[in-house]
Amino acid sequence: MFKRLTKDLFLKASEYTNSVLQRDPAARSKIEVFLCYPGLHAIMMYRLAHFLWKKNFFTTARLISAFGRFITGVDIHPAARIGKNLFIDHATGVVIGETAEIGDDVTLYHGVTLGGTSTSQGKRHPTLGNRVIVGAGAKLLGPINIGDDARIGSNAVVLKDVPDSATAVGVPAQIVQHRKKAEKSFEAYAAEKTDPMMKALEELKAQVTTLEEKMNELNKKEKDIS
Repeated sequence: MFKRLTKDLFLKASEYTNSVLQRDPAARSKIEVFLCYPGLHAIMMYRLAHFLWKKNFFTTARLISAFGRFITGVDIHPAARIGKNLFIDHATGVVIGETAEIGDDVTLYHGVTLGGTSTSQGKRHPTLGNRVIVGAGAKLLGPINIGDDARIGSNAVVLKDVPDSATAVGVPAQIVQHRKKAEKSFEAYAAEKTDPMMKALEELKAQVTTLEEKMNELNKKEKDIS
């Protein structure tokens, strides 16, 4: 059983290193990723802990999870369900709760929390679809659903569902973009090229300028009449 598990872990690690090389320009080789990336180490520890959790070795699974958190700074509950090729970049401070579910080819940056908002049993953590990107410091809370190809901006606090191919930013997070077709390019940190707050301020500034011009016209007409 453990021989098969060990073989499976190394196969997954090899697949993981390929996905990291595609998404991180700082990664120069497979051996560098294997030896130096705490995100990979955290996932390997999780795979072992999750395997034992499913076999009802709950305490052993939690001990392995705690050891993984100690050496990587990543806290993944062994009961969480994680798909293939999860990339945890920089890794430090990532928290993935017990009932969290993560699809394939997802990217999480440092400081991301997939947390719960309830003390009751049952589903209480987020579900992420495939190819989701979650920026640094983002907090996804509660049993919400994040659609395929969605992007969550850095430091966002997400409390509601995010549809497929949408981008959510802010506190609380709001949808600022909805791509009709999922983009194939990878965009680090789910960063937006335009700041929605600056855009709103520019629109407000333009409205104020228009109102000032109209007031000046009215004042001029009033003076001409008098």
